[in-house]
Amino acid sequence: MELRQLRYFVEVAEREHISEAAEHLHVAQSAVSRQIANLEDELGTPLFERVGRNVKLTPIGKVFLEHCITALKAIDFAAKQVEEYLDPAKGTIKVGFPTSLASYVLPTVISAFKKQYPDVSFHLRQGSYKYLIDAVKNRDLNLAFLGPVPSKDEAIDSMILFSEKVHALLPANHPLAQRDRLNLTDLRKENFVLFPEGYILHKVAVDACKSAGFVPNVTSEGEDMDALKGLVAAGIGVTLLPESSLYDSTPRLTVKKAIDNPNITRTVGVIHPTNRELGPSEKVFLEFISTFFSRLNQFV
Repeated sequence: MELRQLRYFVEVAEREHISEAAEHLHVAQSAVSRQIANLEDELGTPLFERVGRNVKLTPIGKVFLEHCITALKAIDFAAKQVEEYLDPAKGTIKVGFPTSLASYVLPTVISAFKKQYPDVSFHLRQGSYKYLIDAVKNRDLNLAFLGPVPSKDEAIDSMILFSEKVHALLPANHPLAQRDRLNLTDLRKENFVLFPEGYILHKVAVDACKSAGFVPNVTSEGEDMDALKGLVAAGIGVTLLPESSLYDSTPRLTVKKAIDNPNITRTVGVIHPTNRELGPSEKVFLEFISTFFSRLNQFV
């Protein structure tokens, strides 16, 4: 059994079409068909069945696919560790992040890191709170920035980097726009624009309002940070956002207001797996992150 056969098998299984898989692999269709046939002969059972012009996995093919993906990830990770062991300063780091950390925190950290390690490259993957946690658990990622930081469990470890306040974002022409600071109850009769239910910042905002004695009237939702800011700028409603998402990027026609009561904060940090070792470059990056924010926090 060859690695090439396993990679061809996974590609065909995911695309359900041999010619499309061959095109993506940049090889002849006959080469893919031959390797799949050799694999099936070695295993002693069909892995695919033909359905018109497409192919579908057999029941045992689905089982084999799951184990193939796990095995290939482990092999790719092992090869990456060998490469980085030879030179950790030239490795590749795959990092996950949520939209709320995309505009300031992530670029700031990576920019500072690249000044010391200019030859390290990054693959960045944006995702929801749950997606990033699952990705670390399932070997898709080894490092992910998150806010708030989830509780440690048997599969993930976490490191809190800093805590930040949650602010109100109002249209510039809002009656409360001239106030220096607000109580959250000042917004109890306002229309809110929030992330959809299931997003962690939706929960942060709703929980904060409930702690102030009211349930927010959510009239519009958006899955993107810039979309929410745009809705506020258009006068559709008000929102609650972490302070770091508004650094250097408070949009025109809006104003940012601190909230005195209740004091709404969230933690921001990084998670990594407990059941596998980080690559050499990832270890260097994690240590850099810890030192970088420890120094920043000394001046806060």
